Amino acid sequence: MALVAGVDSSTQSCKVVVRAVESGARVREGRADHPPGTEIDPRLWWRALQLAVERAGGLDDVDAVSVAAQQHGMVCLDDAGDVVRPALLWNDTRSAAAAAELVGELSAEAWAQAVGSVPTASFTVAKLRWLATHEPEHARRVAAVCLPHDWLTWQLAGATGLESLTTDRGDASGTGYWSPTEERYRPDLLATALGAAAALPTVIAPAGTSGRTGDGALIAAGTGDNMAAALGVGADDGDLVVSIGTSGVVSAVSTIATADATGTIAGFADATGRRLPLVCTLNGAPVLSAVARMLGVGLDALSDLALSAPPGADGLVLVPYLEGERTPNLPSASGSLHGIRQHNTTPAHVARAAVEGLLCSLNVGVGALLDAGVTATRVLLVGGGARSRAVQAIAPTIFGRPVVVPHAGEHVADGAARQALWALSGGALPALVGPAPVAVYEDDARPAILERYAAASAWVASGVQR
Repeated sequence: MALVAGVDSSTQSCKVVVRAVESGARVREGRADHPPGTEIDPRLWWRALQLAVERAGGLDDVDAVSVAAQQHGMVCLDDAGDVVRPALLWNDTRSAAAAAELVGELSAEAWAQAVGSVPTASFTVAKLRWLATHEPEHARRVAAVCLPHDWLTWQLAGATGLESLTTDRGDASGTGYWSPTEERYRPDLLATALGAAAALPTVIAPAGTSGRTGDGALIAAGTGDNMAAALGVGADDGDLVVSIGTSGVVSAVSTIATADATGTIAGFADATGRRLPLVCTLNGAPVLSAVARMLGVGLDALSDLALSAPPGADGLVLVPYLEGERTPNLPSASGSLHGIRQHNTTPAHVARAAVEGLLCSLNVGVGALLDAGVTATRVLLVGGGARSRAVQAIAPTIFGRPVVVPHAGEHVADGAARQALWALSGGALPALVGPAPVAVYEDDARPAILERYAAASAWVASGVQR
């Protein structure tokens, strides 16, 4: 039986899914945790991948494998291929000032036109500027810069030399020094950030390969987690993918090129040769966990409480900037409750406000993509937060269109497995690996919560900026 494997090396863990080529059925899987924090020694990713592979029954009988991983992470290597310092992850906001410096030096419009995105603290280019400013001794040692998926793919292939580093257009488009329009690196922008030149991974075709594992499995190009998730749920024109994981992400597979000088939309490429305009927030499913903890209940009970309260939570609004925020770009902001009255201070109202606030923060991204010309006939709701019954039931009200909830699963790993199958087949992108969606929720009601949320979030932004 021919098999393919997909790897999801996320912020929190590494997951490996092995699927049968003929049927698409999941054969086995394995998982290993990553340590917490916003920086990590990449070698710990490799150990987690090895452990997850072991728990998934190994790769010795697998025909092809692909690695998808968290975007933006800065992995710096020296001349010998050794890691210079722990990788800064996408959610490390210490590079916020560095991003602002870069935007000030070139202008937001110039960045948007050059690479489709305006740098924020999350982007690799901003982290390189931070490194050059705060750790110049480390910056001087940097011979090559790559991303988490690039580095793990390199390890699988034997890490034979810096010249063998590879990446794909999807993940490269999140660095801040690769142009989705010109399909090439902008080494001048990397040098502007780092203060020197550095080697970069070769960008290979969507169905390309990066070598073979020690067991002989073909290694596919790999990609970023958002690009793999789109593959994993079979997103196509007209679909918005809303992912509620550690972060919140709204994206769309599209042919439309975006160059948003406001920085709201990141003009990424996808893993198929098209575009993946994307809006990312720092606050996703952990918002629900935090409020559940505050109320002293579990996540299921939080859903029950939220669904027992009226739409709009009788005016109570949660602005969920618990970790600062990326969209809008307010890294020093904090979460807040607005509209508190005697009658809406119940656990049910707070739970409802938490779910609605989280979804409203994501709806900012939905609106931005629609304004940019992206079409959206439905929303595909994925990620750990999408398992919440309250999130599923309330989402159509907030997004204003049908919401499809695919089977719970490892969508990023499944997308990577689909990419591995593509590399193995060498033909057209194979049909979706995995089950079809199971539920559609529709609700045309759009309560005043949208207006109240806009007012509350604007108040928070004005306070942070004062």
